[in-house]
Amino acid sequence: MVEVHDKVTRFSADLVNAAAAEGARQSRSARQQLDHWVRVGRAVSSVSSAQRTRVESALAGRLPMHELSEQESTVVNAEIAAAIEENVLASHLGSELAAEGITTVALDEEGRLVEYRPDGSSSVISEA
Repeated sequence: MVEVHDKVTRFSADLVNAAAAEGARQSRSARQQLDHWVRVGRAVSSVSSAQRTRVESALAGRLPMHELSEQESTVVNAEIAAAIEENVLASHLGSELAAEGITTVALDEEGRLVEYRPDGSSSVISEA
């Protein structure tokens, strides 16, 4: 028998917070809720059916969104939202703009508005 161990994985804070809230409604811990969402998502993503083919066609731009059923549209929108979130997490826009000499302003992890300068320095503009 192969022994399987849990692995440490990072999730974005907003996803963990959403899982904690939904988990509380479903009598699950945040971890259990994340596991549930992953399993449901995996099952939906792996379905080879006419509906999945239509969803993939819409995602590729070969099928207009108005031709999808309500369920298919929901899946397409969820796929698009997930792709956007994944790309945002993988992007390094602040670093790219700093390399071009552009100062940026963003919220830090504590909710404060911070100015980030191309030289690497920063300053808090307003407190949360």
